[in-house]
Amino acid sequence: FFMSLFFLISGFLVARSYDAKGGWPFVKGRLLRLGLPLLAWALLMIPLQIFVFGAPGGGAKAWPIDVGHLWFLEHLLLFSLAYALWRGLRGRRPRTDIAPRPPRAWSVLLFAVALALVSGLVRIAYPIDRWVYLLGFFRVAFADVPRDLSFFVLGLVAYRRRWLSAMTARAGRVWLAAAAILAALIAAYDLVLYDLFPIGEPAWGTVYVFWESLFCCAACAGLLVLFREKAAMHGRLAAALAKSQYAAYIFHVPVILAFQYAILSVSLPPFAKFALVTAVSIPATFALAWLVRRPLHL
Repeated sequence: FFMSLFFLISGFLVARSYDAKGGWPFVKGRLLRLGLPLLAWALLMIPLQIFVFGAPGGGAKAWPIDVGHLWFLEHLLLFSLAYALWRGLRGRRPRTDIAPRPPRAWSVLLFAVALALVSGLVRIAYPIDRWVYLLGFFRVAFADVPRDLSFFVLGLVAYRRRWLSAMTARAGRVWLAAAAILAALIAAYDLVLYDLFPIGEPAWGTVYVFWESLFCCAACAGLLVLFREKAAMHGRLAAALAKSQYAAYIFHVPVILAFQYAILSVSLPPFAKFALVTAVSIPATFALAWLVRRPLHL
């Protein structure tokens, strides 16, 4: 669910940024902020794919270019440019006098059911975790596109209708409780109930896609309200981390891999290794992000 939450937040910020900057300045900013890191990463990956990650015996390929975790930037750039095109063709500024009113529970449930149906149809041809490369560099898992794209659009609507500020703390607690119950149900089935009531394919795929859509909607709504109410920090540390979060996203994979490789031969249980790498790599990633940003004045 968390990538869809990022797309929802991104849609919210994209709409706000376009209103503040206007058409061409917004497009130029997106190309620089999202396009340049993508280009730099792609140019770095070409020699790595040939000389480092290539299979022994001449199996290395420079094409398609594996952008790895930066697929999120690819999708966000495409969605942002599509929104800018739509705003340009529309020609008029959206209304700003809309009274804030959060979505009703029944509308969220209806959206979750519709999302599950569309996702289920797409996953017949493109199962979960099947990645394809469009044009040799655009990395797509079509199984997740309906959810990610629809949540980006929801972010655009949430900004215009001021949903994030209009949702009550009580509603947030209800959605968070619903997400916790759904998470407990899937865990209980995996750990205990499967032996008693095994569900085979394709029935399980149908059950799972509806569970996933409901859980995603409930978790996103509940977490947004929770952090708005309980974790709206504005101190110096929070400000520094916020400024470095984009660079941390770009650099976190090589940092984590480096620490994983460093303790590969250490005799520890897997969970202990996971906890150790997590505890060390998070501050190391943000420290690296700060060191990169500082000389560039970003």
